[in-house]
Amino acid sequence: MNTNNIQIDSQGKLRHLLKIDGLSRSHLTQILDIADQYIAYNQHKYSALDSLKNYTSVNLLFENSTRTRVSFELAAKRLGVEVINFDLSTSSIQKGETMLDTIHTLQAMHCNFFVIRHSENNIVEFIAQNVNHEVAVINAGDGTHAHPSQALLDMLTIRQHKKSFEHLKVAIVGDIRHSRVAHSAITALPILGCKDIRIIGPDFLLPESKITGVEMFRDMKKGLEDVDVIMMLRIQKERIKNTSLPDIQEYYENYGLTPKKLKLAKPDAIVMHPGPMNRGIEIDSSIADGPQSVILQQVSNGVAVRMAIFSVLAETLAL
Repeated sequence: MNTNNIQIDSQGKLRHLLKIDGLSRSHLTQILDIADQYIAYNQHKYSALDSLKNYTSVNLLFENSTRTRVSFELAAKRLGVEVINFDLSTSSIQKGETMLDTIHTLQAMHCNFFVIRHSENNIVEFIAQNVNHEVAVINAGDGTHAHPSQALLDMLTIRQHKKSFEHLKVAIVGDIRHSRVAHSAITALPILGCKDIRIIGPDFLLPESKITGVEMFRDMKKGLEDVDVIMMLRIQKERIKNTSLPDIQEYYENYGLTPKKLKLAKPDAIVMHPGPMNRGIEIDSSIADGPQSVILQQVSNGVAVRMAIFSVLAETLAL
């Protein structure tokens, strides 16, 4: 089966959200436009909506998470969705049950959304191939592969500040090789029209092979020249194997975002970070908390984007 098509139903609508690859500009803009509507709702203390009150969402997070878990939970609850936070430490998986058996058990209880975060690449696609028409699978981050909801909230944040993607210069700095956030952003940006994408880092943190349409830089100063958007990434220590980690001070000097390096970008450049941040390693505190930082706006946008994802996927579920 073509895994790109698992996400799309026969009518061209979003069936699951597994990765950005295989989605069209209209799929992405539909979610961004709906998220824009939810932003206004989230800025006021309205009572929870009940548009999805008959739905149940299960958070199956096999990796530690704070922002993503809370964001998905808030998004679901603000739409009236019942949320179950699956406790892995007391689940039958600890007794030897397979993940697929667990999924089928929850499916038999008529759960509708499975929000899955896992260290294994592509496992969410395997699960999506094995659920029924009443279930939508949402990838909340798998291995080094994809993090589509993070890419969407990043795209929303960029659009809010820069309006159009057509003439933007975007730099992604740090651990590109092991970052699912970077992989999803690099896929989403050209779909929305961005033609100048730069990735910056030392050799062992850059992709092993060239990415079409993406320019690699080992010199951060050259890579940041005249850019509109800077996306900083942390070193994914938990995913780096057989490679010694760099000296922290040396890394900060070469690849940390400092006020001096920020001046190489355009004066109105925005600074992004998916979190968690390591201040003094990949970013200086004065920038993280400064006027060009949109990091907390990314967090806020994450709730609205995930509300939009639930709303769009609900349209294709047969309840």
